[in-house]
Amino acid sequence: MNDSFDSSSKNSPPQLSPEEQKKRKLWKNLFILNLCITILLIGIYWLPIKAYQMGGFLDSPSMKEKQTGGPSRNFGGAQSIASVNPNLLPAQSIVIDATNEEEWTYFDFSRGEQVKIHDASSLEWDLAFRRGKIITNGGATNKFGKAGLINLGEVSFDAVENVPLKDFIADKSTRTTTENPVLVQWYKYNYITHKLTARKNIYVMRTSDGKFAKVQFLSFYCADKQPGCIQMKYVYQDEGTKSFLKDNSGSFTSTTVNTNPDNSDS
Repeated sequence: MNDSFDSSSKNSPPQLSPEEQKKRKLWKNLFILNLCITILLIGIYWLPIKAYQMGGFLDSPSMKEKQTGGPSRNFGGAQSIASVNPNLLPAQSIVIDATNEEEWTYFDFSRGEQVKIHDASSLEWDLAFRRGKIITNGGATNKFGKAGLINLGEVSFDAVENVPLKDFIADKSTRTTTENPVLVQWYKYNYITHKLTARKNIYVMRTSDGKFAKVQFLSFYCADKQPGCIQMKYVYQDEGTKSFLKDNSGSFTSTTVNTNPDNSDS
């Protein structure tokens, strides 16, 4: 019995002094306090930021379209969009096939569709798409084209009734390629999801032959989530005037284009 009792006593953990017990309890409480403060700081600062970023992504046009099936791969002609303002020229919607990473896809406003181009120096196209890159038929891309852009920012599409008195920006040359500075960042890049989301900006465009259109890009993804299906909303003024309105009789307004070469907005 004595041997058994002595053996169990040897195996039992040593008793801590009251002072050591206090120190251990203090360190334990400090650890729990630091853990609670860390969780609190994460809840106050990190979670709201991530929630805001995720909310913005879910509310983006491209994400909404993916949730509802996204733009289809039916790359046909433009489709009319009903407008609440009967005085506005009708808006059109089209999905551009920019899935090819090597070749450009060309779009012509006058025909309202993608077009096959054998000579890029012709005036038979206005915008060209290649994945996330968009260029215009003017400036450094084509010296014969008159295309240029004005970025109006995040304004209402229907609120743009006339071509603004601002300078049009043409394509420019860089060390490696040509680009239009207005369209270099027509999208936002989400570093969490690595997805592109079209900005809500409205652009006014002067076409290759000097007519006008207003444009908004809506999304970048196809129904199967592949990148490169660029959905675009636009109004094209085929009469060459600077108004996107109809007059009371239903015909186009008669505002004329200023052809003075010294006026940079013409």
